[in-house]
Amino acid sequence: MASLRIKAVQLKGFDLEPMTPVAAKTVGPLLSRIDPWARYAYTGDALTAFLANEEPGAPRFAIKADRVIAGAISIRNNWLRGPYLQFLGILPGYQSHGIGGAILDWLESEARGIGAQNLWVAASEFNTRALSFYEKHGFNRIATLSDLVVEGSSEILLRKRLTAD
Repeated sequence: MASLRIKAVQLKGFDLEPMTPVAAKTVGPLLSRIDPWARYAYTGDALTAFLANEEPGAPRFAIKADRVIAGAISIRNNWLRGPYLQFLGILPGYQSHGIGGAILDWLESEARGIGAQNLWVAASEFNTRALSFYEKHGFNRIATLSDLVVEGSSEILLRKRLTAD
C-alpha cells in the first residue's frame, strides 16, 4: 500500500498546509488550553515540539481558515492496513463549522485512493463529543486502551472499514 500524499490541499472553506515550525509554535500553545490536552496537562511546548517534528510516514498539517491557523492534524501512514489519524485539534472558534467532517472525508478519499482498508483514530473516553463525532462519521469502537496516555484514563480505539466485511 502506498503512503498518503503530503501536499497542501484546499477543502471546504479552509486549507491544509504542511506544518511549519512557525505554525506549530502558534497553534501548540492554543491547543494545550483545550481538552483533551488540557486535561492531560500537555504543555504548549510539548504540543509545539510534536507538531513541528518532521517524522517519515507521519505528516503534520496546519489547518488554516482565511490564512489564519484554525488547528492541526497528524496522520500516521500505513498503520494496520490504513492511516491512523494520530492528532486532530481544531480551535474552539472554528469547531462546528464542518472542518472536522471535511478532513475525515478528505482522509477517507485519500486512503481509498491508495487502496487502504481501514481508517483509525483514538479518542479519550471522557471526550464524548469527539467519540460522537467519529461515530457519526462511520467509525466503530474497537477497543478500550486503559492507562495508555495517563494512569486512570482510557482511550477508545475506533476503526472505519473501507472495504466490505
